Amino acid sequence: MGKKIERFITEYVNEINENNAAVFVGAGLSIPAGYISWKKLLEDAAKELGLDIEEETDLVKLAQYYVNRNSRAELNRLLTKEFEKELAPTKNHELLAKLPITTYWTTNYDNLIEKSLEANGKVVDVKDAINRLSITVGRRNTIVYKMHGDRRNPADTIIIKDDYESYYRKHAPFITALSGDLIAKTFLFLGLSFTDPNLDYILSRTLVDYGKDSSKVHYAIFKEVNSKDYDDTTKFDYEKIRQQLFVEDLEKRYHIKCLLINDYNQITEILESINRRINCRNIFISGSAYEYGSWVDVDAKAFISQLSAKLVRENYNIISGFGLGVGSYVIEGALNEIYMKRKHIDGSELILRPFPQEIDEPQKLWSKYRNDMISYSGITIFLFGNKQENGETVLANGMEEEFNLAKKHKNLIVPIGCTGYMALEIFNRINENLNEYFPKNIEETRILLLELNKETDSNSLIAKIMEFIEFITKE
Repeated sequence: MGKKIERFITEYVNEINENNAAVFVGAGLSIPAGYISWKKLLEDAAKELGLDIEEETDLVKLAQYYVNRNSRAELNRLLTKEFEKELAPTKNHELLAKLPITTYWTTNYDNLIEKSLEANGKVVDVKDAINRLSITVGRRNTIVYKMHGDRRNPADTIIIKDDYESYYRKHAPFITALSGDLIAKTFLFLGLSFTDPNLDYILSRTLVDYGKDSSKVHYAIFKEVNSKDYDDTTKFDYEKIRQQLFVEDLEKRYHIKCLLINDYNQITEILESINRRINCRNIFISGSAYEYGSWVDVDAKAFISQLSAKLVRENYNIISGFGLGVGSYVIEGALNEIYMKRKHIDGSELILRPFPQEIDEPQKLWSKYRNDMISYSGITIFLFGNKQENGETVLANGMEEEFNLAKKHKNLIVPIGCTGYMALEIFNRINENLNEYFPKNIEETRILLLELNKETDSNSLIAKIMEFIEFITKE
């Protein structure tokens, strides 16, 4: 990634952590899911009117022409036919939904945003009509503003010129709400061409009402004009100039910094990087111990508790599955530190997923639990890792599964080898293939990693763990 994109990721992550971030999603994000573009939607309508859709740039006016010639009911039928399809959210929808962002705006009619948010356990309050703005969903933690309506009510969607011309009057509360968010929050615009009259109007109004200097800086991602997409060199040169002017206008007038990418797959890479940065404050502690090996029991328990407390003290959030001989001491250390610092717990500093025992097919549910916990973390620490089976102490296969899931979710892995058992096995695997797990600064990483395999007092080991975490989380 280029420096401009890296700088954006850093700045946007800071805004997310301060609860000042929002997302605005356009049709371009839904097309990879299987929904068609506006052009494709109106292709048959254009043919019926004797027009070539490829020559039409004002699709709002084209939709109006179709309604003038036929009826709004006919246009509604086209919308219903397209958007009644139940399609799955894309990887980009899922990545957006994982972020701790509470405000989403869209001009889309589909339900991909809210579906992906709900799949991530969020309570979503959808605002798709004026009367919905005054109704609050109980215990909501995310709001989705669908300023152009919803597929369930095609007659009320904003699509023709008549709708746009009356929007400022009939949908004024949406304009006010978006204007306020544009002033208070940093937006990431995805899948938009910025040709929508309403968005243009609201951006302009915000500029006029509040002035350039009071507006937050926002970001938009676009695919850069590429010569490979044009047979005609003259056409490419023209589109290149047009994009440069368009970018300049967004940046100078509306404080929207434009990030140009070579391929749409880079959007996924950017969102993955944002998630990793956010999740690096979330640490999953994987561990189980029927016995503590060379460690004295009281020292091992104190070490686990003190490590957990130190992580909370350094503003990390802890995720734990309550593993035997480890989980209770993780909780003890975290809770003591949380109440000492804040006198209360808000639910984010310590996330627990105790494994249910007396159920049918426990392994299947346990795997789901593990995947859920690790998907919300960016770092996984491995401690001990043994259990009793048929009267013998064996390596914990649950930790093996958690190690594989951590790799799958691209977690940064911190194996405390000196605790022995499965943690030592994982340590050895990583040490033997360090470039697979930590491709940057390999030699310095190896030096710090080896320190995690040396038995020492708890305080020294915890200091080494924190040093290792700080080093591997540097971008």
